[in-house]
Amino acid sequence: MIQYRTAGESHGKGLVVIIDGIPAGLKLKATDIDFHLARRQTGYGRGKRVRKIEKDHVEFISGVRWGETIGSPISLFIKNRDWENWGSIMSEKEEDFSEQFFMRKPRPGHADLPGLIKFGRKDLRDILERASARETAARVCAGAIAIKFLKELSIKIHSFTKEIAGIRAKAMKLNWDDVVRRTASSPVRCLDKEAEKKMIQAIDEAAKKGDTVGGIFTVVVWNLPPGFGSYTSWEKRLDSRIAKALMAIPSVKGVEIGRGFSASRLPGSKVHDPIYFDKEKGVYRKTNNAGGIEGGVSNGEQIIARASMKPIPSLKKPLESFDIIEKKPTLAEIVRSDICVVPSAGVIGEAVVAFEIADAILEKIGGDSMQDVKRNFKAYLERIREFWHPHEE
Repeated sequence: MIQYRTAGESHGKGLVVIIDGIPAGLKLKATDIDFHLARRQTGYGRGKRVRKIEKDHVEFISGVRWGETIGSPISLFIKNRDWENWGSIMSEKEEDFSEQFFMRKPRPGHADLPGLIKFGRKDLRDILERASARETAARVCAGAIAIKFLKELSIKIHSFTKEIAGIRAKAMKLNWDDVVRRTASSPVRCLDKEAEKKMIQAIDEAAKKGDTVGGIFTVVVWNLPPGFGSYTSWEKRLDSRIAKALMAIPSVKGVEIGRGFSASRLPGSKVHDPIYFDKEKGVYRKTNNAGGIEGGVSNGEQIIARASMKPIPSLKKPLESFDIIEKKPTLAEIVRSDICVVPSAGVIGEAVVAFEIADAILEKIGGDSMQDVKRNFKAYLERIREFWHPHEE
């Protein structure tokens, strides 16, 4: 079992993540993680903080020696470069307390108000600093390590933007290389060039109005063999683990695997994927409506998960709210923010899904070193070859 915990506030000194359970012997460099942190900070519609202030770089604190994991917990630190401008506001010292820094006007759609009530605070900043999506940079660190782990087993993962502001990209069947190439050249990480143009226009229009827009991103996993996850316990189901991880991303309000919600509107004969067997091909499907998971277990097809994001709640033209101290009507706080985060959220989606896939793999095959993991993984593939790919040697 692998697990991770994060800590840190949006404008604090930095973010910390501790990952436990990664096998020893995994080649790992800071650049492996910085690459994904940089991808998280790209995307049309991001704000000035990402473009000009925060250029994330990870620092290893423990768990890695001479470019290789050693089996102990891996701890990482990302410095918030903007913290220097927030000295006394985010100070831990009692003598720096000042009510002049209080934020008093909760934003509709944000954790501001319910968090304030839950923790009994008087300043909304105590809530928004941790509830901020800035924390997801730490999750990307954990996911980047999982992606590197999966790569050692020839399992690949990537995401793309499916929809922004109601503009939906047309469906395409593409391999991993094509998806990586097309998303890298798209400002909104969309595979459909025509939809891309309309998405950018919609983001520009929202920006002019002081508004925000949401959308849908898709995460795809290639080459995961059948048999990972389990139906024996609800918490071990692979689809539920993926759904939980994606729902935990700020602003995500819905998750589907495969056909997801649309499957509810079709008869079973149009939803379930017929199973075929050929002496050369082995077991195969012509469709993948299940999204690669049946009964909570991977079935050998691509894992396809989508997450629907609401527009972020920080608006330049704020909605109606009230002052939590004076109890008088007012407009919500205006907080520096993005217009659209769907493209970058896909990168976070890759990270959290990769971590769940890696966890399911280690849960099944075990191994304290990469040598053990690869041997166990190879042995499992040999056992299932008769059904899965009998022509492979």
